[in-house]
Amino acid sequence: QVRLVESGGGLVQPGGSLRLSCAASGSFLSINAMGWYRQAPGNERELVARITSNGATNYADSVKGRFTISRDNGKNTVYLQMNSLKPEDAAVYYCNAQVFETTMTTLYIHWGQGTQVTVSS
Repeated sequence: QVRLVESGGGLVQPGGSLRLSCAASGSFLSINAMGWYRQAPGNERELVARITSNGATNYADSVKGRFTISRDNGKNTVYLQMNSLKPEDAAVYYCNAQVFETTMTTLYIHWGQGTQVTVSS
């Protein structure tokens, strides 16, 4: 069973920074892409940033230049460095991982439980 555990959310003032972490644990062969999504009240869940196993990244236009996604494959952990935070960045942030569990031919999608990010003065 694969488990994703997020940490690092909290309350920050506009213009501030936060770093989110998401660690994968359990029994699996390897992790393909990992990503961060967010969902604000009344909105659909949206992609924030994604990183492949070889380090290729893509970002939502709204966070380009402010957020940076990275990963430590040895620790099965993905990070999201969020700088210059805006009130509109406030949401529950979810970690996502595409995992090869028992075979390298089938990917399973896993989600973390979410971590709240609040941007307010």
